[in-house]
Amino acid sequence: MLIAEFDRRNGWSDGATQSCAHWLSWKCGLDLGAAREKVRVARAIESLPKISLAMSNGRLSYSKARALTRVATPAIEDVLLNVALNGTTHHVETLVRQFRRVQEVEELSREARQYSQRRLTYFHDHDGSLVVKLQLTAESGALFLKAIEAALPEIPLPDDCKDSLHVSAETSTPAMRRADALVVMAESLLQHGAAAMKGGNLHQVVVHIDEATLRKGEAGRCELDDGPAIPVETARRLACDCSKVEITEDEQGEPLDVGRKTRSIPPALRRALAARDRGCVFPGCNHKRYVDGHHVEHWADGGETKLSNLATLCRFHHRAVHEGGLKMERCDDGAWRFTNARGESLHGCAPGHTRPLADWRDLPAAHEKSGIKIDSGTATTGWRGEQMDYGIAIDSLLFRSAAADKPVERDGAT
Repeated sequence: MLIAEFDRRNGWSDGATQSCAHWLSWKCGLDLGAAREKVRVARAIESLPKISLAMSNGRLSYSKARALTRVATPAIEDVLLNVALNGTTHHVETLVRQFRRVQEVEELSREARQYSQRRLTYFHDHDGSLVVKLQLTAESGALFLKAIEAALPEIPLPDDCKDSLHVSAETSTPAMRRADALVVMAESLLQHGAAAMKGGNLHQVVVHIDEATLRKGEAGRCELDDGPAIPVETARRLACDCSKVEITEDEQGEPLDVGRKTRSIPPALRRALAARDRGCVFPGCNHKRYVDGHHVEHWADGGETKLSNLATLCRFHHRAVHEGGLKMERCDDGAWRFTNARGESLHGCAPGHTRPLADWRDLPAAHEKSGIKIDSGTATTGWRGEQMDYGIAIDSLLFRSAAADKPVERDGAT
């Protein structure tokens, strides 16, 4: 419940940490996948008071609650909790898995309608962003989602997080991560895909920007080729590691000279950078794939393209450095220090500040104060080895779910 409240209040948000799960992974030493599950379960049990009470009393383990919250709703909470208290974690996991399969089977009759309604539409929004609406059959959708999962920067979302009813409230939401993955898919296809696409120039994204605009931020041209204008800082972020061509124009905008295409970070230096940083250097970030090379002092400002002036950042933190006002500098011991726009260190402790060690006696004292009695039989299940009838349990869940969805009739009116 503390995690849920912490997430709800955005206590983890410092302008650079991506989500509550990332904060837990960094500050509490949890694996990122486990941290995402903690946040998901915490937010789910806020609407499941009986499951929450069983956990607070020590009668229900976290492993069981984690499984229950994948399918639990207020309508079927009683049935699921009864199975959990009188069965093992294996029973709970099996019941949840089978119940979800039954729910999926009921959707098979919709396949024909899905196929006839498949479509992809798109338009450019008023701010220049591309808005895409995609509708696929379940089969084609599964193939699409598999590709999205393969392109996700790090650990794929757990199956239960794909359900919109169980999406954790994080800044880097699953929808945002899937959007990033779709861009990665496009990049990969254009680079390695269809045989008709030969050569690298067919899939370049070209940005036109005036020199004074790039170097000094003065008003001037800064736009995508045949596309909308973009912020200068966005162009500087893209220019951190890209091919660049210098074009000299006259007063009428006619090209006078076109220079050679040069690469900001050559392959050999990129390999050395990858070997040194081994992923994003932002504290607590564990992204190792789909990272960018960042010029600490931008080459447009005279910064050299050498190892001491380069750092590896994931795309989220690279964007935060350029567009989010995040500053980074190298400390004497080689570590990176990040500060926000107000000059406050995001990840430093006040001098002399140490966290006091916990006393194990505090926990039973807190239980006694709250009236919680924990003994050797608190978390044991009521199972005595009898056979579990999953059919009856699933029938009960389906009946209660249907009853909850059925309109209530009062005085002859629905």
